[in-house]
Amino acid sequence: MNHQTIMTQINEMTGRLQQMQHKDGSWRLCFETGPATDTYMILLLRSLQRNGHEAVIRKLAERIINSQEENGAWKLFYDQQEGDLEATVEAYYALLYSGYFTKSDSRLQRAKQFILARGGLTQVKTMLTQAFLAITGQSPWPDMLKVPVEFMLAPSWFFFNIFDLSGHARVHLVPIMIMSNANYSIRTEATPDLSDLYVGEKQPFESHVSWIAAIHRLLEAAPFLHAPLHEAALDKAKMFMLDRIEPDGTLLTYSTATILMVFALTSLGFGSDSPVLSKAISSLNTLLCVNEQKAHLQVSTSTVWDTAMINCALQQAGISYQHPMIQNSSEYLLARQQTRYGDWALRCPDTPPGGWGFSNINTLYPDIDDSTAVLRAITPYTSTSLQYKQAWQNGLRWVLAMQNDDGGWSAFERESPERLTHLFAFEHAEDIILDRSTPDLTARTLLFLGKEAGQSVNRLPVQKSAQWIIRQQEQDGSWFGRWGICYIHGSSAAVTGLLAVGIPQHHPAIEKAARWMLSIQNSDGGWGESCYSDIRRRYVPLNNSTPSQTAWALDLLIDTHDRPSVPIQRGMQRLIDSLHTADWRFTYPTGSGLPGSVYINYHSGNFAWPLLTLSKYLRKYGSLA
Repeated sequence: MNHQTIMTQINEMTGRLQQMQHKDGSWRLCFETGPATDTYMILLLRSLQRNGHEAVIRKLAERIINSQEENGAWKLFYDQQEGDLEATVEAYYALLYSGYFTKSDSRLQRAKQFILARGGLTQVKTMLTQAFLAITGQSPWPDMLKVPVEFMLAPSWFFFNIFDLSGHARVHLVPIMIMSNANYSIRTEATPDLSDLYVGEKQPFESHVSWIAAIHRLLEAAPFLHAPLHEAALDKAKMFMLDRIEPDGTLLTYSTATILMVFALTSLGFGSDSPVLSKAISSLNTLLCVNEQKAHLQVSTSTVWDTAMINCALQQAGISYQHPMIQNSSEYLLARQQTRYGDWALRCPDTPPGGWGFSNINTLYPDIDDSTAVLRAITPYTSTSLQYKQAWQNGLRWVLAMQNDDGGWSAFERESPERLTHLFAFEHAEDIILDRSTPDLTARTLLFLGKEAGQSVNRLPVQKSAQWIIRQQEQDGSWFGRWGICYIHGSSAAVTGLLAVGIPQHHPAIEKAARWMLSIQNSDGGWGESCYSDIRRRYVPLNNSTPSQTAWALDLLIDTHDRPSVPIQRGMQRLIDSLHTADWRFTYPTGSGLPGSVYINYHSGNFAWPLLTLSKYLRKYGSLA
């Protein structure tokens, strides 16, 4: 591989990133998912009959219809066979409710045929699709979503405690609890009728045996106790939401949770002119990625993550930390260190705040991956600035305190007891309700601890973490990555993290992983993995190469090879070529939000990961000019 070719690519990317940087020092790239969030926004605005949003509704509808497949379906990822039932139901519904399409439209007729051929609305399994159909009066509330709101009053030792759920599950489930317990629904004269999407006898959804219905019957059998408990619990649920509203008006920065909160507060009697509702709806508009033709509602903004990763990549590419581009972005990141105690403090009561969140509007919900990314970015300033040094030390202390008892790290909080694992039957419930240790986040934490914090396996907590990662290795030598697709992502993170803290290059687990990665290289020299891996929990090849997955694979191979082998050379050429190929492979979602439901195209991913890999190659096998 010609080193000048690599340097030219680095310079090209650096120049583009300099042009894309905002005046405040941040990079604000789109956090793009499928049509779900766009559909929920349309349902909200139409249901509440909000004026002044017509242009947004039209642009959201335009994005939705433009992503429809020829067979009438909508997909979550390019190679999804035929299409996705829930995505198609949501898209069909939103397009009708937008007012810009009718049932006679041939495109919607094809969508209807697809839905009916797969069993109709009865076969809808995901929690949010079921919830939004119930909220807007298209079905009764299913028993599985009618978790008694009285559980908000449960003590910490009780078998159901709301704080045993993951943070993202809590802020979505609480508004659903409020509405489902009241059998709340909202319909207008313009609400479409989806009754023709049921096959056979109308029923909410495919039924499951529900422990929840039995609990309701027990509570209702004692009305003298039930009424006061219910009112107190309802008030606590309302305050739970209000206490977690970010300064911009969103519920913990999630657009989906915010939309549910608006509906829930409406069910509690908040008027459309309520300051809380007005601010929440206004905040949703700030989460839109908009161009002249279409708009997309992001699940949240990814500004802190994008800025930290691009900052790190540019520094690795040889840009000095004294360069204005790096200085400005570092100052932006420094200002977003969180100083408020969030729910994470319940299991870390003696730890002061110090982490960073994913979004620029996040003040209550720090996470491990963003915190270590920011800490890596600002490390060079700790030797010259007391302010940076203090922030860095506070961040390190917070990250270390969040280590789980098993040695790993979860995404957002220390791991909770798994008492609720088998209580929910909706699709991928475990992935929603639990925040477990994961090999990819744990390994990236080790990467930071080894590279920037000077820690190694000689330190017991690091040793425990490394041993935990090694135990998670699959038989074929790979690791599963929870937050990226999937085994390529997890394996790359695991190997680079283990090596960073002193696990030797010739450790059997490392060598086995390298052999596995070489065995799945595509004929074009690159790497690519299907989102099906995330659903099936086994490696599924994409049979095409994507930039970020090729970069991840090369990271592992460069770290485990003293010389640039032929597979590495071919991979580098494919990586550079892929950055100049504007087709579906460039936009294929390589981030996982929720298995089977939410897959992410990080617009920053085709900058940060390839830039890190190109730079690593030159540092190891050549020199940065």
